[in-house]
Order: sequence, then structure tokens, then C-alpha cells
Amino acid sequence: MTNGKTTEVAPAGAGSAGATARGYLDMDLLRFTTAGSVDDGKSTLIGRLLHDSRAIFEDQLDAIEEATRRRGDTGLDLSLLTDGLRAEREQGITIDVAYRYFATPRRKFIIADTPGHVQYTRNMVTGASTADLAVILMDARKGVLTQGKRHGFIASLLRIPRVVVAVNKMDLVGYSEGVYREIVREYTEFSAKLDIHDITFIPLSALRGDNVVDRSRRMPWYNGVTLLHHLENVSISADRNLVDFRFPVQTVIRPHQDFRGYAGTVVSGTVQPGEEIVVLPTGRTSRVERIVTADGDLERAESGDAVVLTIADDVDVGRGDMIVRKKNVPQVGTRIDAMLCWMDEEVLDRSRHYHLQHTTQFVQAHVERLEYRIDVDTLHREQADTLGLNDIGRVRIETARPIFFDSYAANGATGAFILVDPRSNRTVAGGMIRGAVRDDVVEQGSEHPGVEEARTSPNVRWEGWNVDLAERESRNGHRAAVVWLTGLSGSGKSTIAREVERRLFEAGCQTMLLDGDHVRHGLCGDLGFTREDRTENIRRAGELARLFFHQGCITLCTFISPYREGRDSVRAILPEGRFFEVFVEVDVATARARDPKGLYAKALRGEIDNLTGVSAPYEAPEAPDLRLRTAELSVEEAVDRVLTGLAERGILPTPPGGPLVPPRGSAPRG
Repeated sequence: MTNGKTTEVAPAGAGSAGATARGYLDMDLLRFTTAGSVDDGKSTLIGRLLHDSRAIFEDQLDAIEEATRRRGDTGLDLSLLTDGLRAEREQGITIDVAYRYFATPRRKFIIADTPGHVQYTRNMVTGASTADLAVILMDARKGVLTQGKRHGFIASLLRIPRVVVAVNKMDLVGYSEGVYREIVREYTEFSAKLDIHDITFIPLSALRGDNVVDRSRRMPWYNGVTLLHHLENVSISADRNLVDFRFPVQTVIRPHQDFRGYAGTVVSGTVQPGEEIVVLPTGRTSRVERIVTADGDLERAESGDAVVLTIADDVDVGRGDMIVRKKNVPQVGTRIDAMLCWMDEEVLDRSRHYHLQHTTQFVQAHVERLEYRIDVDTLHREQADTLGLNDIGRVRIETARPIFFDSYAANGATGAFILVDPRSNRTVAGGMIRGAVRDDVVEQGSEHPGVEEARTSPNVRWEGWNVDLAERESRNGHRAAVVWLTGLSGSGKSTIAREVERRLFEAGCQTMLLDGDHVRHGLCGDLGFTREDRTENIRRAGELARLFFHQGCITLCTFISPYREGRDSVRAILPEGRFFEVFVEVDVATARARDPKGLYAKALRGEIDNLTGVSAPYEAPEAPDLRLRTAELSVEEAVDRVLTGLAERGILPTPPGGPLVPPRGSAPRG
């Protein structure tokens, strides 16, 4: 639809300039959310995108001009395009999630404009829950604020794979490159602790249009792309889970006695007629006969398709059941370990029951334990008794009947849930499942609240340590810690750990290096590489590291340790602040190119099964204490960052005369 002023590219099906209706339908869709502190200009930025990309109806533009005049403002207030509520317009703020749809000749977009006030952080969770990308705005005058950090952490928690940090209002700081670079430096330092792999910084002015749709001539020092160019060209094709077939049953279709089908949406994976399936929770097996739609049968259904499945055998299937591939099943259980974002003004009450909605299931549940709350400013874990509005914490939840789930990191569709207050019917929390609750740990009364101890053999008694840790640390001149380096094979874990230990040893520190290959010669020589064996391998290694910790050592552990649950179980048996998780990050392609042990080559030839990064998953840390991107860092730089991190956490002293740990080749202390 065109007119004298603009071209509307709308969800109703109108094509953009130069695109046919068929081309419009075939274009891929990018969902993105905008967030930031209040008054950072989120709504203005979206209005600028719509206006400058010619995606506004003429009557909409006229209404905005009239509303701007009524408010006594000059010019054109583009924020009114997304501020649809009257209260928002009167106050000049956004108080709900406003969705807008537009398209360019390259791509279709759905935008979620979320509020900036801290009390509306819950709305950011809502808007970001289905996003492919997050745009986090920073006011160039104010720099990096807590709310900007909070939104970055939520983006990381929700596994949004790409983040754009839009440094807005550059016109109000004279388009200063120095101001922009300082914000980039500070936020890069913060985001290094997050599980965000693709972060882009763009300096812009939403009000004046600099670097939004068109390149700015007022910032010649910036050589990057505009925001719209980035949104149009960023790749999203690899984000969909087409491996794990999950089909939560919505309802049973029985139009007549000769047809029985099961309606629902394929939330992940793909399915074809003839494939063997299993129905949960009964465990009955069958095979898919037909994939039925209103337009006829399909030869294949994939993630996002709403279909009706018919199966070969007469199996009892109902709403809330799940159909999955026979050799690829989710976890089934009543106790889950999850991260919870509390969204209600009434605090979490662990003595009450809530309703948990997960896929098509609605079950009674209660929070049996609150592990910790997260300080989003520092990402430190805090002991807490409850969660209040906008708090984020780790919890254990028990459900009245089994649910069928994957970890959120592996499959967002079956790893997410909400909690509903049965009295008010309000959604009070959103959750991301980490995994099943381990039954092999129990809470121990100890000097470290919240620390978990492994179950012990029968008829044994704990006698305590002969020389306590404080005495050993006093004599050593440093505190004990476990430095856990995790990452793919070929990431550089062992190389970095060996150099760190050498530097510590030469400085007179008590050290121990536990390498994955070492413990599999003897201690874990009986274990293979299934998920269960890998979990047991890390459990044993963690217990061994704890023994060296109590000897006063700085214990360096280099294990792929692909599962978060395993790494967290080691953290849980150590005192708070003494487990230092280092994510040695490298992409799979680089790791394969390095291939120091030839494992990737063997795996690709089919000679090795269950190799992490090839045929077995790797769950990256959500918020590691340190992230080392070894494709960008030298070994020496990586080692220095580890040692600096230990000093900052008080593990190593930093005497006035110089660093405790000198560079290689320097004379040792003492």
C-alpha cells in the first residue's frame, strides 16, 4: 500500500516496495526486543526505524503530528508510534510491551518495545522470551547503568543469541568518540561474564536519525554498519532446534469413528510419516502414519508447524502428553532445577502451591528450595529467603505429576515454564529449566550455608580435618581455591592451566593441576563417555579437587565438563567465593582446526562416539567468573587475566612492592 508520503509494510500482507506478495511471505522473520533504562529513547528509536524505512501509514503519521502538537512539542514525536496507551502518551513513558510489525525488501520484523523503569523489568522478560536479538539502549550521557546490566543478564539468561548495544543520544555529547569508547569498554568488561557470543555496539541518535537507517556524517570515526543494516543482515537460520522432535498434544481430534488425530504444534525438531515415536508419560511406542493439515497431508513437519498427527497403533493419548522420537526423549520427572524471574509484587511464598504451565501441561507445583538470588550488578550469588518483584534466583521446584522437559539451554521450547497464582490467576514468574534435581546430594549443617555435600557410605563417620584450612592458608600466604577451566577440546584449557600453575609455583604458591586425561588414567579409568559416565567423571574430579582445596592448594582443573549441572555440583561442595569458573571459549570450527589430539578428525571419520562439539552437546556457562576467548588472546594474556582474577577475589595477595606472581622469566619471590 503506497501513498504520497510513505510505504506501509504491514503484517496484513502488503508487500514492501520492490517485493511481491509471494516474496513477502517467503522472507524470513526476525523477532527483536528493545530494552534499556527509562528515557533512553527506545520508543523514539523504533519510531525512527519505522519512519525512515517508510513503514508508516499516512493516517498514522498525521495522528502523530496532531498528538505532538496537542502536547505542545515541536517537530515529530516518533515515540508515539509505539506508545499506544493513553497513560503512556500523557506521561511520555512506556508502561507495557508494545509490539510493532514492519518489513523491508530483505526481511520481516516483529519488535517488542519494553519498559525502562526497574519495576517493569518483568515486561522485558516477556518481550525477550521469543526474541532472536536484543537491542539494549544506553544513554550516552549516563553511561552503563544497573538497568542496562540487568537487561544484558536477562538476555543471557533467556539465551538470546545476539545483542546490539545502541549507544543513543550521541548528539547530546557532541558525537564524542571518547564517550562512546568508554561505554564500549565498560559494557564489554561486564558482558564478558555473560553467555553472550555475538555483541555489536552502534553509536546513534534516534532523534536525529544518525546510524539508525542511514549512516551518520557526524561520526566519521565510526566505520561500522547502521542499525537497520545489521538487523537486515544478521543470520538467524541456525537458531532453530531441528534435532529434538517435541510435540506437546493440545487436543484429540475425533470428527468420526474412522479418524483419530492429535493436534498440536511441533515446538522443536522435525517429523515424517513412518518415523518411530514414543508417547509420554505412558512410554507406549508406535509410528507416525500421517501429518494432517487443512490444506492436505505433509511429507514433513518442523518446528513451528501446527498439525494433526495420526499414529499406527491404538494408544491412549490426551492433552498434556508429549509425542517424541523413540531414540531422542526428554527428561521426565517431578523435581526440576531452574532459574526463576519473579514478576509479581507479592513475594515468593515457599509454603504455598502454584500452578506450573509447561508446554500444554498445567500442574500444581511448589518451590521446595531457593538456592540463591543473583545480584545483577555484580552477578554475585546471594543467600535469600524469598524472591521479590524483578528478582532472579535459582530454585528447586516439585510438581504434582511428571513433566517432560529439556534444559532451556538445549531447547527453549521445552525448557521454559511459567508459574501462576491459583487465587488471582496472575502469572507470577517465568522460569528456565537447568535440569532435573540431583537426588545424590543432601544439605549438611556446616559453616558454609547452602553448601551441599555428597551422600556418604553407610557406617562411616566424618572426623574433621587434622590441620584446618585457616592454618594452611596462613602458612602458605595465600587462600585456597579451585580454578575450573571448562571448554571444548582444543580450546586451550590445558595450555593456559599449565602456564598459570608454573607462574604460581615459581611465586611460592601451593598448587595442584588436575587434567581430564590424568584422572582417566586410574581414578576414572573405568568410565566411558556417555552422559552418565561424564557426570560421574566430573563428580569424582570435583571431590578430588575439594580434598586438595582443604590442603590449602590453588587447584587448577582442566575438564571439558560439558554439562552445567556437573560444574555446578562442584561449586556447591566448596565454600562461597572459592570456586572460580573460567570459560575457555572457542568456536567449534576453530577447535576442529586446532585438533591437538586428532580427536575431531577421528570423530568425523566415525572412529569416536560422543565427542563434545561433534556428536555430544556442550552447555556453555551462563555467567562464568572469567571468559577467555582464545581466538583473540595470546596464552600470556589469558594467563594474566586468570591471575588478575584470583588477585581481585582475594585468593592471591597484591603486595605494594609488586605482583605476587611475576611474568615468566622474572626472579621468583623470596
